[in-house]
Amino acid sequence: MSSTSVTIEAQPQVQAASRKIGPIFRLLPFLTPYASRWLLTFIALTVAAVATLTLPVAFRYLIDAGFSSEQAGHIDRYFVALFGLSVVLAVATALRFYYVSWLGERVTADLRSAVYAHVVKMSPQFFELTKTGEVLSRLTTDTTLIQAVVGTSLSMGLRNSFLLLGGLVMLFVTSAKLAAYILLTLVLVILPIFLFGRKVRKLSRDSQDRIADASAVAGEVLNAIPTVQSYRQEQRETARFTGSVETAFSTALSRIRARSMLTLVAIVLVFGAISFVLWLGAQAVLANEMTGGELSQFILYAVLTAGAIGAIAEVWGDLQRAAGAAERLMQLLDVQSPVVERADPLPLLLPEHNLAGTGIEFNKVNFSYPSRPDTLALKDFSLQIKPGEHIALVGPSGAGKTTLFQLLLRFYDPQSGQVKFNGTDLKDVRLTDARQPFGIVLQDTVIFAGSVLDNIRYARPDASEQEVQDAAKMAAAHAFIQALPQGYHTYLGERGVRLSGGQRQRISIARAILSNPSVLLLDEATSALDAESERQVQQALDNAAQNRTTLVIAHRLATVLAADRIVVLEAGRIVAQGTHAELLQSSELYARLAALQFSH
Repeated sequence: MSSTSVTIEAQPQVQAASRKIGPIFRLLPFLTPYASRWLLTFIALTVAAVATLTLPVAFRYLIDAGFSSEQAGHIDRYFVALFGLSVVLAVATALRFYYVSWLGERVTADLRSAVYAHVVKMSPQFFELTKTGEVLSRLTTDTTLIQAVVGTSLSMGLRNSFLLLGGLVMLFVTSAKLAAYILLTLVLVILPIFLFGRKVRKLSRDSQDRIADASAVAGEVLNAIPTVQSYRQEQRETARFTGSVETAFSTALSRIRARSMLTLVAIVLVFGAISFVLWLGAQAVLANEMTGGELSQFILYAVLTAGAIGAIAEVWGDLQRAAGAAERLMQLLDVQSPVVERADPLPLLLPEHNLAGTGIEFNKVNFSYPSRPDTLALKDFSLQIKPGEHIALVGPSGAGKTTLFQLLLRFYDPQSGQVKFNGTDLKDVRLTDARQPFGIVLQDTVIFAGSVLDNIRYARPDASEQEVQDAAKMAAAHAFIQALPQGYHTYLGERGVRLSGGQRQRISIARAILSNPSVLLLDEATSALDAESERQVQQALDNAAQNRTTLVIAHRLATVLAADRIVVLEAGRIVAQGTHAELLQSSELYARLAALQFSH
């Protein structure tokens, strides 16, 4: 299979505005399941807009008729009608807010779940070429932008579009002459505000970027506190963080100054325009060309129209930023894992009772990692492993030992050749079936931020507590677990920081044992331990390997002397295999490695 690039383009400005909003429409599959909610939102939005457009008319009649001596007896009725209209507006606005907020949260949650579910199924090849921080940024920052648009901006845009169209119509109905004047003044007022507003938005993005820079500095240092303190760099790191904070402060001040100036300009221009139109209207009232109520109605529509234009301009900016976020998220969803299942996968046959009754075969395998396509990690590699056999893989770094495990677990597929399990090519079975027979213990143990019970049970979530304890006993972990403050229910902290290296390894071994694997894969599981911890972990590994096919990667040859067969690798090829005694005589590479370790 040819190497497939799955790099997603780095976009340093997550919130940078795009000039196109086309990617927004790719969110439709996440919006359509809630069509009934959207209908209710649209109804509430329409009622609120109509009520808002009716208010100026109500004020007109209140002024023209309510205060005249002939209509004095009806003034109470006018005020009741005005209050009733405000209640309709309030209820419709509240319903609109509730529905759009619900939709924003719901669609964002669905989008996050869909992206996460897609990403966790990706082959490690994807993460070899993509930064995890980039994925997390898209899951958090980008989805938050979309939430703001779906939950607020979209409905605000529709509402203000209704108000703009309705306001313009009512302006001309009220006074065509003044409407022409107001349109001219609106253009003169809104244009500079819009242009200046773009500068403010850019400064806002710069300010957020500087805050993100400061957070990045803090996160890096807090994750490396022991190193910082051991090299006595607390003062330097504090100064570095303070510098980032001051830079963020300076950028924020620029944003605040620009926002203040925008406010000043907006208020002066808007009230200048309103004063000018009021003066024209006052002249018309004095000339008996319109009533005071009509003038009030016209001014209210003018204010509604101007506000709608400003809001639409802001919503357009939100839509542009959200379009960029949607494009980045869809980019993630579009990426396909290079490791795929065939359309009609075969069942993987496993023996029910004899765990060791499964053989493994590498047949003329050629493989290179996608980040190094020109370098073969395995070259025409062939190896047969008998059921129940204990195989040790040794060789210098980069020889291809860990790559064999990666192919067995189908994290990658070879460019050519076959990897077979129990006679079946792993490419022909489901991914979950292909990985089910294997239990793996890594050098860099993974401990989740949960209890001991949660961590061991991760291999089999339905396992009983007694089964967990039995696995822990086989892993030589039961004694130290019982000594913990809450025993198996003790919270271990992020990455298991409350445990020693040997304790973390034994919990990892217990996890592998609990999964009851047919094949045990051990990747340098004791190389980073002290002598006492290594002895305990090695005993646990010996227990776990009973009646199982076992593959062990080890740099410490003393841990694999009892292997049925030692396979020596170099530059992706098998250069020798046999027992320890045989290899000392037949393999110059193995003899050299042994001499370095056993020279004393």
